[in-house]
Amino acid sequence: MNDPATNKSFPWAKQWPEIGDPRVRAAFAAVPRHAFVETSLQRFADEDTPLPIGEGQTISQPFVVALMVQALALHPGQRVLEIGTGSGYQTAILCELTASPGSTSGSTVYSVERLPVLAERAARTLVTLGYHPHLRVDDGAAGWPEAAPFDAIIVSAAAPHLPRPLWEQLAPNGRLILPVGTQEWDQQLWLVRKLDGRLAVERLGNVRFVPMISPLFADPEAWAEA
Repeated sequence: MNDPATNKSFPWAKQWPEIGDPRVRAAFAAVPRHAFVETSLQRFADEDTPLPIGEGQTISQPFVVALMVQALALHPGQRVLEIGTGSGYQTAILCELTASPGSTSGSTVYSVERLPVLAERAARTLVTLGYHPHLRVDDGAAGWPEAAPFDAIIVSAAAPHLPRPLWEQLAPNGRLILPVGTQEWDQQLWLVRKLDGRLAVERLGNVRFVPMISPLFADPEAWAEA
């Protein structure tokens, strides 16, 4: 990984006092954010702000991505599920944090995107940069059951409830982070842990994400209650 103190692709190196994990900071130094946005927006890639990526979606604010991945405390070789591939930027960060020596970067990262256009674009960018996660187009709330269990799950869209399939696919002692709320102005970032089969929730503050869309949210039996 590159040195975050000297790498120009990491303009936030002297900011983010909340992000103390050196591995997280190094991962952000290694991944060029400008590669994941349209050419016309690349001059804004160094700004710590969301940017549009088409289809009514955004590439999240870098600080929020850093806060979420730091909370997951990822280690090399751990299996992680991402819901909402989007541009693929966060996917690349996950590939960096889970990479093991001698293994393909992304071999333990699974990412689900609802929109085919975004999934195809993200796949091209990730491969160009040398990342090879597992990608699919599907309902994110349903997770990726045949690849479970996961040590960590990260959700990049706001859900009205914690989807039960994601809870069930989380490994014992696993961590899951997601924004919860039905209104943009009333969303909370949840860090969920599976401790002895029980759901433990830590609320990390207010956030604003695009809504997660899934037919599962119409079925109360598909919710995992906190």
